[in-house]
Amino acid sequence: MTVKPFTKQLDNRNFLSPVGFEFTLAKYPKVSFMSNSAKIPQITLQTAQQNTYLKTLDVPGDQLTYNDFSFRFLVDEDLVNYSTIHNWLTALGFPETTQQYADQYFDNGKNDINNFFSDGTLIILNSNYRAKAQVKFKDLFPVSLTSLDFTATDTDINYFTAEVSFKYTVYNLLDMQNKSL
Repeated sequence: MTVKPFTKQLDNRNFLSPVGFEFTLAKYPKVSFMSNSAKIPQITLQTAQQNTYLKTLDVPGDQLTYNDFSFRFLVDEDLVNYSTIHNWLTALGFPETTQQYADQYFDNGKNDINNFFSDGTLIILNSNYRAKAQVKFKDLFPVSLTSLDFTATDTDINYFTAEVSFKYTVYNLLDMQNKSL
């Protein structure tokens, strides 16, 4: 077997910038989430143990664990992006009326449990702020939304940010043509 030298060298020597990203939800395409912080979640492979006569060895297992996806966003003054997540959470957890439940469960007159979920995309921008890659999340649903703390004693205006955490089925790292990286 002949290995060609330099076949594993990087072609692009530019580094990924931590300030270039956008987030969108398929369920709410018109809602703008002005994200100011996001993390690609940690992924962990469970291990199995294989006993040998000398010692027990860890070997790759067959189950992946995905951490929650969280991002922080600026809240618009009409509270549209905040209330969208709030209403979604309420409909999933403890709707006060059947209408709140129906607003999430029924989509275009069709009732479907899949309406409780949404795919989402974290778009990663390159150093020139052009879309370079994407993280596609399947079947997102919110599990927490931070509070908005009002106080009249602040001397400077610090615009509200909120953080939302999602559970999901899986995420994939793709290029902009939806091919695996």
